Amino acid sequence: MTCVLKENKKIVYKNRKIGLGVMGFADMLIKLGIAYDSEQGLKTAEEVMKFISKEASVASMELAIKRGSFPEWKNSIYNSKNKKIRLRNATRITIAPTGTISIIADVSSGIEPLFALSYARRTAEGKTLVYFDKNLKNVLVENGLYNDEIIEKINKEGSVQDIPEIPERIRKVFVVGSDIAPEWHVKMQAAFQKYVDNGISKTVTLPKDASVDDVEKIFMMAFELGCKGISVYRYGSREGQVIYLSSKRDEQITLSGFLKR
Repeated sequence: MTCVLKENKKIVYKNRKIGLGVMGFADMLIKLGIAYDSEQGLKTAEEVMKFISKEASVASMELAIKRGSFPEWKNSIYNSKNKKIRLRNATRITIAPTGTISIIADVSSGIEPLFALSYARRTAEGKTLVYFDKNLKNVLVENGLYNDEIIEKINKEGSVQDIPEIPERIRKVFVVGSDIAPEWHVKMQAAFQKYVDNGISKTVTLPKDASVDDVEKIFMMAFELGCKGISVYRYGSREGQVIYLSSKRDEQITLSGFLKR
C-alpha cells in the first residue's frame, strides 16, 4: 500500500492537476430568470465556465513563471510546435459532486438542476428535515400566491409544472430535474464541458420504463457533443432513500433517481 501511495504522489507532482469548479448554478439561473432547459441557459453556462477557465489558466501561467511548469509539461499537449503554453497545472477545471458542501452552503448542487422545490431529507441521526425552496417562496410571496393550497400541491409533487394557478413565467424558470427532458441534461453538461479540462459530475435521470435504446441514445449524444463521460440513472433501478418528497416518505426515491411521471 505504501508503494502505491508513493507512486500516486509521484504522478500527482509530475502533473500538478487541480480542479476548480462551481456549485449553485441552478440557483443562479433562477435569480436571473433563466430557464435551465433553454438556449439562454446553455449560453449562460458557457459564459460562466469560459470566464473561470480563462482566469484559472492565467493564474496557472503566472505561477509557472514564478515556480516553473508542471514537470510533464514537455510531454504534454501544451508543448507543441504551434502552441507553447507554460502552465503550473496540467488541468485546472472540473465539476465535482458537491452534495454535502452545497447543503452547508445552502445552494443547489454543482451544475445539477434542483432536485425538487419541496422535499424531505433524512439525516444520519435519523432526523427528518423538510425543505421548501427559498427562492420559490420569495417569488410566491411577491406575487400573492403563497397560500396553504399551493404549498400543499408543491409538497405533494415537488414541482410547479402542473399547478395552473402559478403563472407560466414562474413555472418556466422553476424547473426541477424531473421536469427536464434527458436531452437537455446532456446539452447542459456539454455546454460546461467545452471549458472543463476534467470530467463533470452530472446525472441524466430516466423514467423506470426507459429502454436500452433510450440509454444508448443518451450515451451517443454525450459522445457526439464531446462529453468526457456521462452518468445515467433509471428511476427504480436501485433501492435507498436519502431525499424524497415530503408527502411520499414510504417510497424508495433517491436523489439521483427521482423522476416524476
